[in-house]
Amino acid sequence: MREPIPVTVLTGFLGAGKTTLLKHILQAEHGLKIAVIENEFSALDVDGELLEDAGAVQLMKVANGCVCCTGSKDLAYALTVLLERLDSGELDFERLVVECTGLADPGPVAQTFFTDDLLRERYLLDGVLTLVDAVHASEQLSDPLLQAQIGFADRLLLTKLDLAEPAAVEALENRLQRINRRAPIRHVDHGRIELAELLDIRGFNLHDEDLAPPTLFRPLRPVSEAVSLTERIQSIAIRESRPYDQDKIGKVMEMLLDTLGCDLLRYKGLLNIAGEDRRLLFQGVQQIYAADWERDWLPGEERESRVVLIGMDLPEDRIRAAFERAVAKA
Repeated sequence: MREPIPVTVLTGFLGAGKTTLLKHILQAEHGLKIAVIENEFSALDVDGELLEDAGAVQLMKVANGCVCCTGSKDLAYALTVLLERLDSGELDFERLVVECTGLADPGPVAQTFFTDDLLRERYLLDGVLTLVDAVHASEQLSDPLLQAQIGFADRLLLTKLDLAEPAAVEALENRLQRINRRAPIRHVDHGRIELAELLDIRGFNLHDEDLAPPTLFRPLRPVSEAVSLTERIQSIAIRESRPYDQDKIGKVMEMLLDTLGCDLLRYKGLLNIAGEDRRLLFQGVQQIYAADWERDWLPGEERESRVVLIGMDLPEDRIRAAFERAVAKA
């Protein structure tokens, strides 16, 4: 049986430099066989011509508009066709990059890899990379679409840094951290960045030993009221040293999915369950949710639950109160 094909989703607002980065990925001396699904929003296929000589195994256009507008049926079809061509020997590739249009919500793209049995078996969603234009982001961040793209990200990649003032870049990084605390920020120099920063990041891997590194909860500088009022996407980090009641925490997750729906973009956590020697890992993309028992807690290891939720207009007080009620009684 073939190993699942790692998938990288490349997103970012219009003009952030996705095509330039994609050309770098395809042309770098890495020896990898990479297929590309390109989602072109306009009828004029500009990016296709830019990329046609970049070394992609296969360049497929998702028909007529962005994935989020068409549902994800076109993307699912393109993914299936690639598998058919791979299995028949017509194509040979070992990784896949899905480049989203700047007008695409990455949520439906990510969900595609969890809602179809064949795609879930044959593909492994490795991570969502969001490019952010360091020159124009301060104005663009008032757009909920860009905030959603940032909220979904496993890596935030800053571009056009040579054109931005250092003080503005520092302020932007602080603002991005407030929106998405779990995504490391990396700098891209004219499309160039170490591939190790882009591939094998295990953003959707339930068996990730490094679920919540210490940097995830680093203190953030306060932002002005004028900035905070424009940001609808925020991240909530919860740490709890007391064990959770399994039934109660399950009801908390059901409540979150039922009441918040698609406003809950990404969430991931490690839970300490009362009376259980194993660690419970969970993660979700909007209303697609999965949980799995992992290894035993190690002797001397701190049994601490760590949860990160990223979403739009999240009722933080109500969420924290719900998790508090789920703590097991002593």
